[in-house]
Amino acid sequence: MAKAMILAAGQGTRVRPLTKDIPKPMVPILGKPVLEYIIEHLARYGVKEIMINVAFMHRKIEEYFGDGHRWGVEIGYSYEGAYEHGDILPKPIGSAGGMKHIQDNSGFFDETTLVLCGDAIIDLDIGAALHEHKTKGAIASVVTLDVPLSEVKNYGIVVADEDGKIISFQEKPSPEEAKSTLASTGIYIFEPAALDLVPSGKVYDIGSELFPSLVEKGLPFFAQNRFFNWIDIGRVTDYWTVLQRVLRGEVAQMDMPGKEVRPGVFVGLNTHIDWDKVHIEGPVYIGSSVKIEEGATIIGPTWIGHGCHIRKASTVVRSVLFEYTRIGAGMTFAEMIVSSHYCVDRTGHTVYAGDDRTILRWGDARA
Repeated sequence: MAKAMILAAGQGTRVRPLTKDIPKPMVPILGKPVLEYIIEHLARYGVKEIMINVAFMHRKIEEYFGDGHRWGVEIGYSYEGAYEHGDILPKPIGSAGGMKHIQDNSGFFDETTLVLCGDAIIDLDIGAALHEHKTKGAIASVVTLDVPLSEVKNYGIVVADEDGKIISFQEKPSPEEAKSTLASTGIYIFEPAALDLVPSGKVYDIGSELFPSLVEKGLPFFAQNRFFNWIDIGRVTDYWTVLQRVLRGEVAQMDMPGKEVRPGVFVGLNTHIDWDKVHIEGPVYIGSSVKIEEGATIIGPTWIGHGCHIRKASTVVRSVLFEYTRIGAGMTFAEMIVSSHYCVDRTGHTVYAGDDRTILRWGDARA
């Protein structure tokens, strides 16, 4: 079985403010980091050795996952940084540069390796993808998904011949310019020989530099067009949409935690709710130690993290409340991502606590 590398060194600027205090792979879905779903999926297919390249807020990843034994895998970390003025500063070296850095250090990539981005949940049949890669004698493969022509502008597009051999790439083309509707999913399979083309000690990218080099040299480089769930949280607006889908039960292997106490209403331990005096419509998850006061209305799909406090006559509609968020009496939050420090609407517009005097009554439930 193959080894794996998960790319987790990016700064996650497009999902701010979710990444203000945590790295992007640690953004939670149903209370679990995105990266945990990826590791669980690799473990299901017998991928036991996993390297993760890290940079920004790397300790949050390393302290949560440790050596990987809880998931039945072995995890190693490759920190990308530089020593400057007495401090070690994060300095990512590109997706391919990160692989080369590991290879130069230990020769880790000594067999077929699966490379995945750390910010998307997938249910790819890894066994079938590896089989196709090996059957075609590929030095590298890109897993692609067919997307509607109207959406090609959001993706790196792969152009391949009838055998799947890659001819060229287009970065976010307009629908009029697109030569294909095959989107790269950021899931790659490499043979060790592919890394010989990556220069050492340089910032070097897989998509914009290594792949064009493979095409130019005419090497066996293929696209695999597969049908699977690929749940990307590239932007804040994607995160809200993904949570809505997950809470509605549309994504396999992502089940609501807690105990179902009413149809579609799941509750954690130690909650305080007078069910006769509140109105709650599922699907809703209410985390442990949450307090919901009388007269409150909650309409799903909604996630309420642990330690939240929803005061009298307040309303929460199709929203995500991170842990220890306090909603003031009589307030309404609809289609929002809310923490004790900020709230973001579904279009990505952000308001920070204290920015607007009308929302000063929301904040940290521990205060």
